Amino acid sequence: MSNSANKGRVVVVGSFNVDHVWALPALPRPGETLAGTYHTGPGGKGFNQATAAARAGAATAFVCALGDDAGGRLARELAAGDGLDLRALRCAEPTGTAGIYVDADGRNTIVIGPGANAELSPAFVGEHAAALDAAQVALTQLETPLESAIAAFARARDAGGSTLLNPAPADAVASDALWALTDIATPNETEFCAQLQRRGGDALDPDALAGLDDAALHAHCRRLLAHGSVVITLGKSGCFVSHADGALRGDAQAFYRVAAAAVKAIDTTGAGDAFNGALAAALARDPDAAFGEHVRYAVRFAGLSTERAGAAAAMPSDAELRARFG
Repeated sequence: MSNSANKGRVVVVGSFNVDHVWALPALPRPGETLAGTYHTGPGGKGFNQATAAARAGAATAFVCALGDDAGGRLARELAAGDGLDLRALRCAEPTGTAGIYVDADGRNTIVIGPGANAELSPAFVGEHAAALDAAQVALTQLETPLESAIAAFARARDAGGSTLLNPAPADAVASDALWALTDIATPNETEFCAQLQRRGGDALDPDALAGLDDAALHAHCRRLLAHGSVVITLGKSGCFVSHADGALRGDAQAFYRVAAAAVKAIDTTGAGDAFNGALAAALARDPDAAFGEHVRYAVRFAGLSTERAGAAAAMPSDAELRARFG
């Protein structure tokens, strides 16, 4: 079934968390107590990515689960402010939370309390089949129950949409069924190495990944997702793109690198989510453009997000990106 009538539409199925963030000179070590500055705000990979997609110019629906509490009310208020089409399951469990430490170089460590996010069910996803049928791109992550992610991708695929999997966090397991429904995967270095090893690939060092020969890195990507495209986000080293044979998505090459944007990063907490949301929006807005154009847009969008503190609140707008980069 063609999905051309749904150009510009993105559906994100995922998590919402209330983030509790401490900024510190250095990340704490085991047994260490440090003083830092604290702030709280909205987060969760799903909400971050949905906010990014909306601010990048896509009509975006967000399917999630929220507690009947202050966190849930915050999510509804913020979704309305960004024009998100919020499809939220109301739960007895509290809204999800995250504890985040950020050092002076913008690096972070994160601990998640799933709360209501764990209650997002395939049945609830199925109640929003019409939204998935209308999606040019369906996007999910691994903070969502696996069967719910599978249900969302299966429905979007049946309607002719593209599926975009951010296989994060790194310790989460994606099943063969989810990988089979994935058109594009977007791991960072740590996530790529963890997911590759789970799928029978080589054990690689995340810190050395950016320095691998392009052909060798392409071969590893093909082991992770033989039939689709893989984009590895590499922080300051930009990203690496790998396509399956015969499925170049308008690109001239099967594999290549895209340089990072020139920015002054202060907080990388939501950068990966900014990349994913912007990539989904770019793919949805202009599905006939070369994939590399969408990746370059997403790299710039993610770069701008690191110049502000926070996650969802740090997402730039399409207008800000175009004013900065043209």
